[in-house]
Amino acid sequence: MNAWLAQHWQALALALRRLVATPVNTLLSLLAIGIALALPAGGQMLLVNALQLARDGAPTPRISLYADLAADRRAVQQIEARLKNHPAIKSAQLIPREATLARMKSGEGLGDVIDALPGNPFPDAFVVTPADDSPAAMDALADELRKLPKVEHVQLDSDWARRLHALLQVGRTGVVLLALLLGVGLVAITFNTIRLQVMASRAEIELSRLLGATDAFVRRPFHYFGVLLGLAGGGLAWLIVAAATLWLKQPIGELVKLYNLDFALSPLALVDSLALLGAAGALGWLGAGLSLRQHLGDH
Repeated sequence: MNAWLAQHWQALALALRRLVATPVNTLLSLLAIGIALALPAGGQMLLVNALQLARDGAPTPRISLYADLAADRRAVQQIEARLKNHPAIKSAQLIPREATLARMKSGEGLGDVIDALPGNPFPDAFVVTPADDSPAAMDALADELRKLPKVEHVQLDSDWARRLHALLQVGRTGVVLLALLLGVGLVAITFNTIRLQVMASRAEIELSRLLGATDAFVRRPFHYFGVLLGLAGGGLAWLIVAAATLWLKQPIGELVKLYNLDFALSPLALVDSLALLGAAGALGWLGAGLSLRQHLGDH
């Protein structure tokens, strides 16, 4: 076990020395990788913030439930109890028909018209706030509420949620597509960098093989080189996104104040940051592996 760890430590140290030995090439590769990865990472950061801003600025989605005009007070109370005990409902507010009648009478020009009616034409109503405001969850809850006894009509207010969900799907698809395209670019950069490293170390590789070195021993430093290059590029991408966040924070803060919104631009989340570094390291390893298969496969 100690020998295995020592071999990996030696391979890592050799990869670090090779990175430092060609500072100009390493710097150019890191800049290319960092800028490429900063684009999807910045897109993810902006997407998360846009979603939060949309949720803060948009009205809370609700479901309006209207009882049957023939429903008595006991039936309305039973409906209210079932709504308040429902696990998928965050809150349910009863609007008595008497309150609706009084509000409508106070409207200009409506008092005489309503007084001429034989009775109260307005039903008892409930304003329901769902616990899950996704379009699918709201549709399912509305369908369930329509089956309640003494319920005449259920009105679903989820148009904005559907639009937000559709925009979010478009944004996510765009970020994923951008990440895939630029990920291919990262693999290509690592592939070419490892190729140059193999060419520069050809004599050393041949000597190692003559001394009995295995394929794994020869390839290991190059794999570490690719992973380190990817991780360093991912770290640079994170710094670029963090700098862009700080730069945009003040102008965006001034903009949202004009709309009386309580919002502050948030940096890249911890999970997204770890995903960025993990993907960068994995793509670096993949690029190194493809390059080694191409340029060391004949040995």
